[in-house]
Amino acid sequence: MSPDPLDDTRQRLLTAAGEIFASVGFKGATTRDICGRAAANGAAINYYFRDKQGLYQAAVEAAHGCSPELANPHWPSSFTTADKLRTYVSKFLSQLLDPERPAWHARLMLREMAEPTDACVLLVEAYIRPMAMTLRAILDDSLPARLTESQRWMVGFSIVSQCLFYKTNRAVAKLLVGSADFNDFQVEHIADHIARFSLAALGLAPSAFRDSPAEAKR
Repeated sequence: MSPDPLDDTRQRLLTAAGEIFASVGFKGATTRDICGRAAANGAAINYYFRDKQGLYQAAVEAAHGCSPELANPHWPSSFTTADKLRTYVSKFLSQLLDPERPAWHARLMLREMAEPTDACVLLVEAYIRPMAMTLRAILDDSLPARLTESQRWMVGFSIVSQCLFYKTNRAVAKLLVGSADFNDFQVEHIADHIARFSLAALGLAPSAFRDSPAEAKR
């Protein structure tokens, strides 16, 4: 079956817009430049996305990744808190560090997080909050009852921040540790470290530096 030319036009617009939005922001981008880069008719944005704002919202959603596995996971009945946390972190890192993701995804998300627009509000409610509540559910069963609501959120933020570090600071980390040692910074290795480090810090697991099954094979 041959590709649908309409779908191809929509994807070209989304890619072109994402690249331009990531470079100059929503206000700096023009529909003329987007359509020119996408080799699309000027009316195509209205046809597919309603308007420039709708196109920007679609670009932000594409940049985020919006993994349903993190928003609505189905855990095996045998999974412990540690199993769930490590799986969550692993899937999140796989999404963040996917080598197939276009470079503009990260640039646009960093811009949107630094200078939130209305698209950020919609993204949080539709995608980020469900993912955050999954992490909260993993942790709430094991966190001390004395923790306040804000403290519980901060625990989750700390775990997510560790994951984001390996995306936003990847180039710096490589310079610090050197190319050879940086080869160890693979998704499963990082996920194992973050999960064990976080659980140990919360008193939910032994020392983070005891040998793990992944390290025992190395």
